[in-house]
Amino acid sequence: MNRRRTLTALAATGTVLLACTQARAAHGGPGPGPGPEGDRRPLAGLRVLLSNDDSMQMARPNASDGKGLYEVRRALCAAGADVVVMAPWANQSGAGTSATSAGSLTVQRRDTLPAGYAGDCSGAPGGGAVYGVCKGAAPCGPSTPSATPADTVRLATHGGLAAKAGWKDGPDLVVTGSNYGPNVASVVNESGTVGAALAAIDEGVPAVALNSSYDPAATDSLEVADHTYRDTAEFGAGFIAGLRQRDLLTAEYVVNVNYPHHAPGQRPRGTVWTSVGTRKLVELRYTAHGDTFTIGGRLCAPDSPDCRPESKRRPDFALLQRGYVTVTPVGPDRTHTGRETRPLERFVRGGGR
Repeated sequence: MNRRRTLTALAATGTVLLACTQARAAHGGPGPGPGPEGDRRPLAGLRVLLSNDDSMQMARPNASDGKGLYEVRRALCAAGADVVVMAPWANQSGAGTSATSAGSLTVQRRDTLPAGYAGDCSGAPGGGAVYGVCKGAAPCGPSTPSATPADTVRLATHGGLAAKAGWKDGPDLVVTGSNYGPNVASVVNESGTVGAALAAIDEGVPAVALNSSYDPAATDSLEVADHTYRDTAEFGAGFIAGLRQRDLLTAEYVVNVNYPHHAPGQRPRGTVWTSVGTRKLVELRYTAHGDTFTIGGRLCAPDSPDCRPESKRRPDFALLQRGYVTVTPVGPDRTHTGRETRPLERFVRGGGR
């Protein structure tokens, strides 16, 4: 299948799977699908490494530190996947693709899971084991520095899963998220959720990043609703099943999925194929206190002189704001090939003088 046909099929998969996911939700869960040894669940036999950048703690009052991960774990296991979680010990939002290059990492199993999620993967071969990864050689504790999202994927695929889960030849798929908030436009560059998925395809493993959105009308209190986390996870499990059926799981690029906020009982307007937008979404502020600077920020106003405007016709952020599920291929090749680079190219080819 050539690239254009692959991308067209991937876009169509999203639209079909949104309808299928809604139908399953109305009838109480994942429907039948192909699987080994008589298990007809759509993800039966698929080994999934699940990570994120929010951590596996789920200890904050608003559950912004991992609720999305546990919802995805629940949905994937219900669809038949064998899921192992290796996620950052503590919140690593904004870590991008950063990785630890020396020292030690500790993988610590979580025995007591958050209320309501303990039995979600009890029937899976690995039991849905959850591990947190921290830096150093000592047991992970409240003040232990956390591994980065990319660390967790690299460790898992280079011996971590073999040692802890017995997966000698690695996972079939890496899923990251569901993230606390969307990863679109400029935020994609710093996203640890996308960064972990990029680390996966760098290791030759297909990867899907899932993200749950805030209410676009809110500007001060950015919270992801519980039903949005669950709907994102249900959609994600169905979407991944569609990719698997159509042989579209690939390590050529990350499939970055952003699920919109909507009122309880409502559904997205559809699924759209998009590109990463150019708009700058977050405006950072650094306030000096002597030699110390306090970091703060706010969402960019559309007319802010410090925020880059959008330059694309159908960017991910704009369509997500309008209530669509956005699906975007994110690749590791950062070479810019636009027309505006031609003067620089001529200069360099001329000797750089």
